[in-house]
Amino acid sequence: MKKTALLFAGQGSQVVGMGCDLCEKFEAAGKLFAQANKVLGRDIIRICFEGPEQVLTKTDNAQPGIFLTSLACLEALRTQISDLQFDATAGLSLGEFTAFTAAGAVSFDDGLRMVQARGRFMQEACDSTNGGMASIIGIEDIALAEVCREADVDIANINSPGQIVISGDKDKITKAVELAKVKGAKRAIPLAVAGAYHSRLMESAKVKVAGTLSKLQMQLPRVPVISNVTARPASTVDETKDLLVRQVTSPVRWSESMQWLVSQGFTRFIELGPGNVLSGLMRRISKDVEMLAVSDCATLDATVAKLEG
Repeated sequence: MKKTALLFAGQGSQVVGMGCDLCEKFEAAGKLFAQANKVLGRDIIRICFEGPEQVLTKTDNAQPGIFLTSLACLEALRTQISDLQFDATAGLSLGEFTAFTAAGAVSFDDGLRMVQARGRFMQEACDSTNGGMASIIGIEDIALAEVCREADVDIANINSPGQIVISGDKDKITKAVELAKVKGAKRAIPLAVAGAYHSRLMESAKVKVAGTLSKLQMQLPRVPVISNVTARPASTVDETKDLLVRQVTSPVRWSESMQWLVSQGFTRFIELGPGNVLSGLMRRISKDVEMLAVSDCATLDATVAKLEG
């Protein structure tokens, strides 16, 4: 049997219409969306299905919407593959909460409430700061460290070899982009985001997330869940919660997380949720693994065919 890991994307993967066709075809997916409306006390279904885009992309809508859609993709896959087995889960930023829910550490209702609160806290931090982010490609680690030090910004995401995202005050990010180009970066591109995620500018959100997480009912997951902060699984619930708090202002060590799973013998990865960002990153991290994805009915059919083939 191949060792299989489920992967869940973070904010930025949202797209208007996400989950709609799965809900029309699969009762289990539709029930999950209906349950989400009851849990949140608002119409997250309409936001996911109809947008508009500027509403969906708000952090406090995008995060619960992606969480919900990702788990609906998992429910649809389980409908087709009743004996679906997986040996670990991982998620990028927001996706780590989805990964813990998929692994049975948190109930769907509690996970959804937590993600909505996290999204609201991060949106408040965005609104109270002037943050930005930029993607830096093809620069040496030492040179990038110099860029961050000189511009006074933080490393936010280590996505794949040679692809790093930096985060901080918007004016400082502009300076960092220019410095990166001078120091040899192949590409340095400001990103269209609401704020400076995974940087010190999220400190106010981190404090609020800590307060909410302390009340969250959580147990050890059925399978290992890889932490964004350490690129390893946590061993206790207290450690898990501490890492989820630290994650708000710490770099996401995605590339290292995937490399660790590969080193542990994982050869099949299934991305669940809108978009295919994680599949693209995995192609840069390791070319020796099988990468599948479920984001809608078409990709579900293709993945089921490969799993049953």
